[in-house]
Amino acid sequence: MVVRSRLTTAKVVDAALELLDEHGVEGLTLAAVAARTGVATPSLYKHVASLGELRGHLGVRVMEQMTDRFTEAVLGLAGDDAVRALMHAYRAYVAEYPKRYAAAPMDPLHDDLQRTAGVKLMEVLFATLRGYGLEGSEAVHATRRLRVIVHGFASIESSGGFGLPEDLGDTYDQLVRMYLDDLRGKS
Repeated sequence: MVVRSRLTTAKVVDAALELLDEHGVEGLTLAAVAARTGVATPSLYKHVASLGELRGHLGVRVMEQMTDRFTEAVLGLAGDDAVRALMHAYRAYVAEYPKRYAAAPMDPLHDDLQRTAGVKLMEVLFATLRGYGLEGSEAVHATRRLRVIVHGFASIESSGGFGLPEDLGDTYDQLVRMYLDDLRGKS
C-alpha cells in the first residue's frame, strides 16, 4: 500500500494500470484505485478530478509506452526493415497488454490532455515511413493504412477471434508484405 502523504498522480496512474491489466476497463473505478493505493476515494481528487481524467492519464501512459517500444524497435533501421519492425512491435504490444491497448484513445489529437503523447506517437510512425518519400496527405494515408492493419489484426487476435488452425504469424507476415508492397508502389 502507498503511504497517503507520498501519493502522486503518477502513483495513482500506476495503480490504475495494475487494475486495468487485472480487470480491464470495466474493473477500473476510483474506489478500486483508492483501495489499491491505500487512501479513501476522496483523497484521489487531489490527483485526478474524475474517472474520465484518470482514463485520460492512462491513455497518455499507454501511448508513451507504445512510443518508447516503437522507437526502440525502429532505431537504426530504415525502409522495409523499419516498417516491419514497427508493425511487429505494435502487434507485440497489443499481445502483451491487450487491456491497456483497449484503453488507449482512438483519437488523442483532439484531447488536450492526450494531444502531446498522441503527436509523439504519430511522429514515430511518420518518421518510419519517411524513407518512402511520403509527405503531407500521402504520409497521413499511409499511416492510417498501417494503423488499420495492425489495430485490426491485433485486436481480433487478442480477443481470440481467429479460430482457424492456420498460423497467425504467417497471416500477419502476409499483411506486412502487402503493406510494404503498397508503400513501394507494387500493388
